[in-house]
Amino acid sequence: MIDGVAVVDKPTGCTSHDVVARARRQLGSRKVGHAGTLDPDATGVLVLGVGRATRLLRYVSDLPKAYAGEVVLGVATSTLDAGGEVVATTDMTGVGLDDVRAAAAGMVGTIRQVPPMVSAVQVGGRRLHELARAGVEVERGSRTVTVHRFDVLDEVEPGVFRTAVECSSGTYVRSLAADLGVALGGLAHLRRLRRTAVGPFTEDRARPLEELELLPPGAAVGHLAAVAADDEVAALVRTGRPLDRDGPTPFPGDGPWAVVTPHGSLLAVYRADGDRARPEVVLS
Repeated sequence: MIDGVAVVDKPTGCTSHDVVARARRQLGSRKVGHAGTLDPDATGVLVLGVGRATRLLRYVSDLPKAYAGEVVLGVATSTLDAGGEVVATTDMTGVGLDDVRAAAAGMVGTIRQVPPMVSAVQVGGRRLHELARAGVEVERGSRTVTVHRFDVLDEVEPGVFRTAVECSSGTYVRSLAADLGVALGGLAHLRRLRRTAVGPFTEDRARPLEELELLPPGAAVGHLAAVAADDEVAALVRTGRPLDRDGPTPFPGDGPWAVVTPHGSLLAVYRADGDRARPEVVLS
């Protein structure tokens, strides 16, 4: 069985599921998954799990994300990005770079955000983008997200501003763009979205799908605290045994922990349960 993690530079014009399907064919493995959807028109970092490493994608999905894109003022679209139909326009020629920077700064922090109808969020067992394609719009509850950084870098053409965003998982950058337009007293949409990082997986580590490169499964949890197990403890870990957190092999901090061999190979991921550590995912 092939096990590992791949960091793909998703091209424009294909869905995240398309990337997974191509990776399955390329690797000859049915067991391939991804750690966070990217819109078809977006490019950039998409983390794949292969084989047993698909069970580790949960630890990647919740990592913060970074994006680059361009906000177009004065135009609203049906999808909040350049892939949708223009639904309204307004004159925002008097809005300058300093105005946009000030409005973006006011959106940094913990905010409430309503998922767009073209998102992969499920309502009543169906994904919103499926309902949107069927011409159905449903009520969506807002959710709490965190915007760590919303920088407006420059004006690349009249009314179009290049931005850089760092945010929590679950944040919709296209919604940020539309909300920025509203904050400026008008309309806006997003174009040329690129995901530049998923936690430690930055775009310089991403490879075209044709040059897919597998990293060890442990790469998916490299951001977790590591606990090195000797041969005796490793034998217990392989059978999924709970361990004392203050035992011969200590589990520092609050976890979760990546339990590894002395050579660094991943055995399991453990979580805190009172004064014990219990396995959440066991690879061996």
